[in-house]
Amino acid sequence: MPACATYRVVYTGKELSRKEVTQLRRLAQSVIVKDARSPERLLDETALFLHRRVTRLSQVQRRMLAVSYDSDNALSGKKVLVIDDDVRNIFALTTVLERHQMSVCFSENGKDGIEMLNQAPDIDIVLMDIMMPEMDGYDTTRAIRADPRFSKLPIITLTAKAMKGDREKCIEAGASDYITKPVDTGRLISLLRVWLTPRLGAVA
Repeated sequence: MPACATYRVVYTGKELSRKEVTQLRRLAQSVIVKDARSPERLLDETALFLHRRVTRLSQVQRRMLAVSYDSDNALSGKKVLVIDDDVRNIFALTTVLERHQMSVCFSENGKDGIEMLNQAPDIDIVLMDIMMPEMDGYDTTRAIRADPRFSKLPIITLTAKAMKGDREKCIEAGASDYITKPVDTGRLISLLRVWLTPRLGAVA
């Protein structure tokens, strides 16, 4: 029989430190901290990664999922910085993000991305390409995390190579989460909701 891929979700009521999150993310793809809206988040994750059809969900589950997707309010008006050296990727991501009423700014290298953060500290989240010349995504993420102002800024790394250990390297560099290219836009929007909805993703 073919091997079955496993998607692991950690569901906990414990307040987690960044070190604990890093350790858990080596074992699981998602960490959900229990709170008032965590059931919606949990349903969102399982529906997305098990590829369950919404029509197969119960009426209560569909209502929960609808509330979760309604939290595009969490995306509307939020400011995202895209750091990527490929203009085509920037254009594609901008198109998706602006559909969700997000404000997008971009930089084509890590150094300029850091400068943009310094000039616009109201940025809510960063999408960080890993494979960039001179200053790659790992070094850029470390440099951002070295500034106390951005210690809790959500950073989602994007890489074209799903090589073994990439996820661990991203998290250890200070990334909040990780997604591979070509980007699954449904997964990306789910991650954005998670990290931009209070207490669902961000932990100290």
